Amino acid sequence: MTARTAWTLLDSEDVAWLRDDDALPTTARGAAASLARRIGLNDQRVAEVSLAVSEAATNLRRHAVDGAILLRVLRTASSAAVEFVSVDSGPGMADVTASMSDGTSTAGTLGIGLGALARLADSFDIHSLPGRGTVMIARFWPRDAATRAGGTGGIPAGEPVVAGLTRPISGEESCGDAWCARIDTGAAIPAAVGLPPRRENSLLPQEWADRRPRLPAEPLTVTGDAAILVMLCDGLGHGPLAALVAAKAVAAFRASPARHPEAIIRDLHLALRGTRGGAVAVARIEPDAGRVLLCGVGNVSGFVITPDHRSTLMSTPGIVGHQMRTLRTFEQPLPTGAALVLHSDGLTERWTPESMPGLLRHSPTVIAGQVLREAAVRRDDAGIVVAKGSW
Repeated sequence: MTARTAWTLLDSEDVAWLRDDDALPTTARGAAASLARRIGLNDQRVAEVSLAVSEAATNLRRHAVDGAILLRVLRTASSAAVEFVSVDSGPGMADVTASMSDGTSTAGTLGIGLGALARLADSFDIHSLPGRGTVMIARFWPRDAATRAGGTGGIPAGEPVVAGLTRPISGEESCGDAWCARIDTGAAIPAAVGLPPRRENSLLPQEWADRRPRLPAEPLTVTGDAAILVMLCDGLGHGPLAALVAAKAVAAFRASPARHPEAIIRDLHLALRGTRGGAVAVARIEPDAGRVLLCGVGNVSGFVITPDHRSTLMSTPGIVGHQMRTLRTFEQPLPTGAALVLHSDGLTERWTPESMPGLLRHSPTVIAGQVLREAAVRRDDAGIVVAKGSW
């Protein structure tokens, strides 16, 4: 049994997608400051968050096409951060390295430049496709006495191994898509893919509904047998009722002790009874076994991607919470450096990893942002989750 480097999971709370308009820099700056104060960042950190978001928003306003900024809170069990994700559809940057150099700032911005913005953030990542678009993320954790003294100050070590983005249909504020991930540190399950026991727990659906979702654990070093479980739910329809389905699915996924995708889907099926139901996919990533297992019901797409190829993980027809046919688990190899992508039918499947050069060298959040930018539609909720670690 080999030890593995720390896997970090962060809980996310999407707060607002801010669309590109004349007021974007002012709106984004105010919203970022309010969010930073809400989670308890000190005045200096609030000012740094505001400056960075305002710079990014001004760049979008003056130079980008169809730009948007997502502001959200990321949490561990003991700390919280503000993250912004900037997404646009052009014109892109031919030389990101040059754009990051100090003294490089496009006309009309605040003049701090991308390099300074990156230094203000605790985590920063950017990927740009000339002529098509750019995705940029920046994350701001508290900077307190512990940080200045050389401690972590609550900042997780390493990039989160799983990250996702959700965006509501145009005209709605709530999104019916949601994702979640957890780490399974138990013994490896049998290599053969077969049906697990029909019930792996004794919790009742109402008990799931009453339980508060657990915050993820702090970063931990896990054994070679450990696996990552990832869930994506697309609540039927859109609006508040679809969002309720997705929230119940997240709560049930966190509460279920099941370890096999099929058993987890059964638990979610019980938890979603009485709702309109939804499409759900649950994947189990086993790096040491070099494989991904996926059980999906409904229109959720699953892929294992490498820089020049993607392999499809199939789902079966049905609606979780209403009617499901016989469940099936599909398996794909997990090559070194590959990533798992799950997305709802709010994204088309007309994207390929080879059309986005260099993407897999970036964080799961940036990968999710580029695929969202490339494939999302406005007429439906859109949700995507990406898992990429050091396997």
